[in-house]
Amino acid sequence: MDLVPALEEPLKQPLKSVLGPATAKVMAEHLGLHTVGDLLHHYPRRYEERGQLTHLADLPMDEHVTVVAQVADARLHSFASARAPRGKGQRLEVTITDGSGRLQLVFFGNGVHKPHKELLPGTRALFAGKVSVFNHRLQLAHPAYELLRGDGEEGEEKVETWAGALIPLYPATAKLESWKIGKAVQTVLPSAQEALDPLPDTLRAGRGLLPLPEALLKIHRPHTRADIADARARLKWDEAFVLQVALARRRHADSQLAAVPRVPRPAGILAAFDDRLPFTLTEGQSKVSQEIFADLATDHPMHRLLQGEVGSGKTMVALRAMLAVVDAGGQAALLAPTEVLAQQHHRSITEMMGELAEGGMLSGADHATKVVVLTGSMSTAARRRALLDLATGEAGIVIGTHALIEDRVRFHDLGLVVVDEQHRFGVEQRDALRGKGKQPPHLLVMTATPIPRTVAMTVFGDLETSVLDQLPAGRSPIATHVVPAADKPHFLARAWERVREEVAGGHQAYVVCPRIGDDAEEAAGSGKGGGKKSPEDEADKRPPLAVLDVAGELARGPLQGLTVEVLHGRMHPDDKDAVMRRFAAGETDVLVATTVIEVGVNVPNATAMVIMDADRFGVSQLHQLRGRVGRGSAPGLCLLVTEMPEAAAARQRLNAVASTLDGFELSRIDLEQRREGDVLGQAQSGVRSSLRVLAVIEDEEVIAQARQEATTLVAADPGLERLPGLRTALDALLDEEREQYLEKG
Repeated sequence: MDLVPALEEPLKQPLKSVLGPATAKVMAEHLGLHTVGDLLHHYPRRYEERGQLTHLADLPMDEHVTVVAQVADARLHSFASARAPRGKGQRLEVTITDGSGRLQLVFFGNGVHKPHKELLPGTRALFAGKVSVFNHRLQLAHPAYELLRGDGEEGEEKVETWAGALIPLYPATAKLESWKIGKAVQTVLPSAQEALDPLPDTLRAGRGLLPLPEALLKIHRPHTRADIADARARLKWDEAFVLQVALARRRHADSQLAAVPRVPRPAGILAAFDDRLPFTLTEGQSKVSQEIFADLATDHPMHRLLQGEVGSGKTMVALRAMLAVVDAGGQAALLAPTEVLAQQHHRSITEMMGELAEGGMLSGADHATKVVVLTGSMSTAARRRALLDLATGEAGIVIGTHALIEDRVRFHDLGLVVVDEQHRFGVEQRDALRGKGKQPPHLLVMTATPIPRTVAMTVFGDLETSVLDQLPAGRSPIATHVVPAADKPHFLARAWERVREEVAGGHQAYVVCPRIGDDAEEAAGSGKGGGKKSPEDEADKRPPLAVLDVAGELARGPLQGLTVEVLHGRMHPDDKDAVMRRFAAGETDVLVATTVIEVGVNVPNATAMVIMDADRFGVSQLHQLRGRVGRGSAPGLCLLVTEMPEAAAARQRLNAVASTLDGFELSRIDLEQRREGDVLGQAQSGVRSSLRVLAVIEDEEVIAQARQEATTLVAADPGLERLPGLRTALDALLDEEREQYLEKG
C-alpha cells in the first residue's frame, strides 16, 4: 500500500528470505516493512559525517536517539545491592562528548563487561537509546552502540575515507537501531538495480532526474551531500507523480460518466429565493455560484471542492446550488457529520427559504418545495413521512446524517449530493449516497478548514476547487487573546468578568472544554485529550477539563446568577436539539460544550467564547471554534485559556492563533508543526502515510508540475498502455485501503 515504485522480482522478495525470520519480524511489526522493495524505500532520516560530531546539547527528552560521539571518560564502580550484597555489583559510567555537550552512558550488572573493554577514552562510536535524566544529568541507560573503527590494511587512507564518509541515520525504534537497519539495507541494496522505473523516459530526461536504481543507491550510500540532493529530487518526483497520475485517472474516469444536466428554469424557486434575500451576495459567493451552475449544466458529474473561511457563507452557496437542481426537477441531499449540525442546517435553511420551504402546505409559495431532515434518532412516524416524501419527490431537499445512507432511503431523482465537512466521512458512506441516483449525481464537497493549495492538490486532487475568502457584509472582527491561567490567575478571573459583561450587554457566550466528564473515556471530538493522553497531559498529570465539571463550577462561582447549560455528544439527540433551540432563542446565557459546536452552529447573538485547556486543540480546530462568535453586528471575543508555560510549543501555537484571523495562514502553520503524514496519512485515510521525501508545503512546485505532467499523460494514454513501470507503481499505491483514501474526494 505504500507509494513505492515497481516491486518486481527480486524486489517483491519477503525480507525473511533475505535477512532471516527474526529481523524480518521486527521490521514488519515495528516499521511496517515486509519486502526488499519496502526496505529500499525506507530512506535515511538524516546523515552524519564521521569527522563531525553531533550536538548533544539539543537532545530531546524521552525520545529514542542516535548520536555520533567520542568517549571522554569511562569508570567502573562496584556497589552492594539485593542481588550482590557483598559489593560485587558493578556499574559502568561512560561520558561521551561532541565538543559542545556531554552525555552520560550507564551500564549495569552483566552488561558492563563488553563496553568496559571497548568504550575506552578516545573511541568514536554510534550510540542509541532513550534520553532520560538522573541526578540532573542527561543519560542513556544501557544504550546500544556500534564502534567506528578506522584501522585496517589501508591504514591512514582508510581512516581518511572513514572520516569523510556519510553515515545514514534511519527512522528507528527501540527494538531496531539505525545501524542495524543500515546493515539490512546494505544486504538488499544490489536489488535496487532491478527497480522498474515508473517515470516516462522523456519526463525523466527532460527534468534531468536520475534513473531510479541510481537514486536508490545514492539515498542509502551517498559519497557527497550532492548525491543526497540528487536522489531526493528524483524520489520526490516519484511520490508526487505517481499520486497525481492516480488522481488524474480518477478525474478522467469521472469525466467519462454521464449525468443529467441540471439547469434552473427562469422564474423558478432559485429566482424567487434570490428575490427574498435581504442582502447582496458577496463577489466571491456570486463567482463560486456561477462556477457551480456551469458544472451542473454539463452532462457529466460535477466534482467540486468548496472551501472557505469560517463564516464566509458556504451554506448560502450550497443552498443556491440545491435550489438550482430542484428547479431542474431533481432532488438534493446535504450530508452532515453530526445530528446537531444536521438540525442546525435544517433550521437555518428553512428560515432562509421561508414559505419556499413549505411545499404542499397551504402557506407554501408557488414554487415551494419541501425540506425534510433525516437522522437516526427520529421517531418511526416522522422517519416514515420523510422517507415517503423523498421517494415520491415531494421533498426537493433532504438534510441528514449517516441515516441518509441506509438501504431503505430511496430518492425520486437525486441530482446533487452536498457533503459538509468532508474529512469526517469515509469513502463508503459518500459513495453509498451517490449510488442512490438514477445516474451519478453531481457532487459538491464543503470544508470550513482552509487547505493550502498543495494539500488541496494532493489530498483532494480529483476535485475542481472553489475558494470563498470574503466575509459577508455585517460580519464583525474577532479579537483573540491567550489567557495564561497558571502564570497569571487573575487573567482567568478577568475572563469570566468579560463573559458577564457580554451577557449584561444582551449577548451570549460559549465555554468549550476538551472532554465531557463523568469519567468519560472519550475526548468528545477534541484533537488531543480524552483517553489518549497528550504529552502535555503526561507532563502535568492533570486530566483535560470537562464540560460537566466546569459547568457546575461556573454556575456556582464566577457566573452565578446566569443561565448556564451544557451540550455534548453523548446527550440524547432530542435533548441536544432542545438545548440548541434555547440557546438560539436567547433563553440561555452561557453554553458549556465540547467541540460538538465546532462547525455549522450559527447564533449571531453569541459574541464571546472561552476555550479551556486550549493547548489541547489543534490550530485549525481552534480557528473553527472561534468562528462561532462574531457572526452578527457586534464584535466577537475569543479567550484561549492555558496552563502551559510561555516557552512551551503548545503556547506558541496559541499565540499563532491569536495573531491572525487568516485561516489559510493558520493551516500552513498547522501543517508545518505536524508531520505531513498526519495530514496525508492517519488524519485523512486511517493508513500510514506514503509520503517519505515529499513535503507538501516546501515542494509546492514539484507537486504542481507533477499534476500538470500527469494530466497531460493520462489524457493521451488513460490506460497507461505504454508505461508498464508506472502501472506497477500504481498497483503498489492503489491497494484497497489506499484507493479508498483517494476516493475520499
